[in-house]
Amino acid sequence: MLRPLATPALALAGTLALAGCSNSDAATASFPTWHNNEINAVSRMAAAGGVVTTTTMKPDGTLETVSLDQATGKKLWAHPATMAGRLPGMGVSPPALVDTGKGAVIAALDPAKKGNWNATLVARDARTGRQKWTRPIHSTFGPQRCGPYVCLSEHTALSKARVVVLDPATGKQLWKLPGIAEVEWSDAGRVLMLRLAANPMIESYDLKTGKLQWQQPIEQALGPGIDMSGGWAFGATGDNLIGYVAPYTNPQTKKVSAFGLFSIKISDGTINWMRPSVVRVYPSGSPGFAPVVRPVDQQGAYGGFARLDSGTGRVVGQITASDVPGSGWWLAFPSRMEKLGFLKHGHKGSAFDLVTGKSVPVDDQRGWSFCVTDPKPLPLRGQAPGFYSTAALCEYNLSTGKRIPDAATPPSWFTGSQDGWRLWRDEKGHVHATNDRTATTPGMYG
Repeated sequence: MLRPLATPALALAGTLALAGCSNSDAATASFPTWHNNEINAVSRMAAAGGVVTTTTMKPDGTLETVSLDQATGKKLWAHPATMAGRLPGMGVSPPALVDTGKGAVIAALDPAKKGNWNATLVARDARTGRQKWTRPIHSTFGPQRCGPYVCLSEHTALSKARVVVLDPATGKQLWKLPGIAEVEWSDAGRVLMLRLAANPMIESYDLKTGKLQWQQPIEQALGPGIDMSGGWAFGATGDNLIGYVAPYTNPQTKKVSAFGLFSIKISDGTINWMRPSVVRVYPSGSPGFAPVVRPVDQQGAYGGFARLDSGTGRVVGQITASDVPGSGWWLAFPSRMEKLGFLKHGHKGSAFDLVTGKSVPVDDQRGWSFCVTDPKPLPLRGQAPGFYSTAALCEYNLSTGKRIPDAATPPSWFTGSQDGWRLWRDEKGHVHATNDRTATTPGMYG
């Protein structure tokens, strides 16, 4: 059973590590900024073609696909949405947004209207909401953008599971793959997929023809005994894809699966470096940027924190296990992630320089951490229990452990940036955006 760590509850329950770097994070009045307080976004967001899209939850527990104008945050349209076969640990399915060059298209799951199907994939003009085509769905993890196309896992609850690649303008099926896979990276000509099988691997396909270009088993990087049930995360930097596989304890054998961080070359699948037996911690950025990890020994004891160079995997700074406070803390990081803070709510915490590993005075230290440390499952109607919204970050004063009111824009290692726009949701699900011309980078949720 798959359980990607894409939700705050699983992220908080697990012991995962961090990554991130940032350009300018100051949101000032000179930057175009908006706030939409009318919706409750519960999924990740996507932006393209002047449009922002997300899945929202209405007060009655039903889902909607929403389209917003990227320049103003104004709602353009909304349609009922659903999930059919998505696993709770994966979080609420976001829409797929593809810019075709002739206008953007949003593909999302609508409730089924008739027949023996559980949902309908509907593609709509991203700005007007005009329907372009439909496809009946039995079960799926949800649509994803893959370069200029839509990739869709189909029949995921059946033995005939497959992935289809669709033209966003017409819905025409271009090619397909047997089994279950998830898109981890794509550009105009290539897509990298995580094949979820007994021997999970990363595979590269030509987007136009579906021709397999290369494949790399994950056990080549992390060793035998891979089990993706603990979750995974990927992030790209330059020509490399950095992947993280979380540990999973088999309930029958009590054995822990292989886990860790690794980097592969996008062009040919060559393994650049590997760091087995390290865990990633939340909150964090994408694994592809300045990862900080925590080693775990064979007895299951956690070490300190080590910052890695994402290009080489080498340690560039570390904090020893003896410096880690006992308990009752949450990780907190400043905008540029140059320091690691231990937040103790309502009490004085501590902070360390991530490069030197030395303790720093905590009096003037601020850090971003989870707004809510005990998130509640979403009260979704007609869905399996256990879905959570994407997490929100708040800024804290580490010397007092108190939240800073009216805090600035969350850091870009968390929000990511797309063509200069940064998007985030607050703890109420309201959507915010600022165009501070930050370089395009993935954030915590990709």
